[in-house]
Amino acid sequence: MPFLDRLARWAAEKPHEPAVVCGRERLSWAQLHDAAAALAASGDPTGVLRAPNSVDFAVRWAAGVAGERECAVLDPAWPDELARDVEERLAARWGAPAGGRLEPAELADGSGASTFLVGLTSGTTSVPKGFSRSRASWARSFAASAAAFGLTPADRVLAPGPLSASLNLYTLSECLWAGAAFHTLPGFDVGDAHAEVTLRGITRLVLVPTMLRVLAERGLAGDVDASGVSAVVCSGQKLDRRTLEAVRRWAPRAVVWEYYGASELSFVASSRHDPGTAGTEVGTGVGRAFEGVELAILDDAGAPVPDGQTGNICVRSPLVSDGYVWGDDGKAFTRLGDWCTVRDQGFLADGELHVLGRTQDMVNTGGHNVYPHEVEAALAMIPGVAEVVVAGIPDDVRGQRIVAGIVPAHAGLCQLQLRAGLEGRLAPAKRPLEYVELDELPVTERGKLSRTEFQRWVLEGDPRARRLA
Repeated sequence: MPFLDRLARWAAEKPHEPAVVCGRERLSWAQLHDAAAALAASGDPTGVLRAPNSVDFAVRWAAGVAGERECAVLDPAWPDELARDVEERLAARWGAPAGGRLEPAELADGSGASTFLVGLTSGTTSVPKGFSRSRASWARSFAASAAAFGLTPADRVLAPGPLSASLNLYTLSECLWAGAAFHTLPGFDVGDAHAEVTLRGITRLVLVPTMLRVLAERGLAGDVDASGVSAVVCSGQKLDRRTLEAVRRWAPRAVVWEYYGASELSFVASSRHDPGTAGTEVGTGVGRAFEGVELAILDDAGAPVPDGQTGNICVRSPLVSDGYVWGDDGKAFTRLGDWCTVRDQGFLADGELHVLGRTQDMVNTGGHNVYPHEVEAALAMIPGVAEVVVAGIPDDVRGQRIVAGIVPAHAGLCQLQLRAGLEGRLAPAKRPLEYVELDELPVTERGKLSRTEFQRWVLEGDPRARRLA
């Protein structure tokens, strides 16, 4: 694994300083190194890690990728039946029971070409796809992201989400590589996160926008001091204007980074929002190509499309995964020549990447293909709209109709204002036919926007989605 040799270095250079903190639990660099080394040498099974956030998670993760070992991190919230299915697939890959004993291993990095991780796409009902990653791909990613986002050994990083999510697992590993103290929580709790920020001197936050917004807004309401936060790194979905404005007031010294990527591709594009700069327009743009990454928009045959036209977002990068080890249905990670894509759709304009969403999210309404993110971006620019989610709902006449869920910024927002606000911003065929009012966006357990849950609310007449006047 590309952080174990560095872990040994930090254990020697600053043995008693905190390496991993989770609530009241704490491990110093020396304690983490020694505990992981002992576990790796014991031969205890470490290939499957299905556990909630804790300092022991970090120990088992380090031991699980020692030497040439390979590890898979499962979401502890998955049903047991789903977890068993994944474990059986892993056992078949490894040629031994997933929980069987291992040969003792030294706590040191294996060869760069060897695989250390079987990554799993998110899923709670169907079996997730499994993909593999080489040690070299994350070693290169650490060097690139630490340089791009300015991570240093002096930082104290809070990632309050579940460690089974790729964003947080990567952040833990990146901190162990960079020598930065990693902080997390047993479970996401706003009060506990605020206490970490104020009492433990957090300098950097890494999280999804929905978590960031609630921390910033409640932090402002509760007068929680975040002046020591110098950087915020956001991913998982587009950063909205309301969240960015709240962060600028709550953490006025923080540089806010947002990046677009995928578990199979790693970093693709990023943008930076400096403190004190003017507000940004919310749109589909996510920034320019990440350092060392080449971007292109290609059609399904691998041919380039003209600037400004929609196609598959493709990358040529040393950071990408090795591909799927099971579950490849041809609809996600694909190689088009020497370019790689997960079939996200978007376009390039003056070097900036614009993301419209996954092909499977596309709404076909009356013969027109519409990407929800494009509609959401247009609605988010209308005064009075705090947050928005868009999805396609089955319709006997059109095939699907576009429905928008709106979290109003103030009372009195009505459909007439929204329809008028879309004039000149969005083609008529792409405008919603129905608007519902929401108190909050539907999100997954990992804090990501869930259009599937929104669709269910609308179809079932859930009181959380009320028809907007």
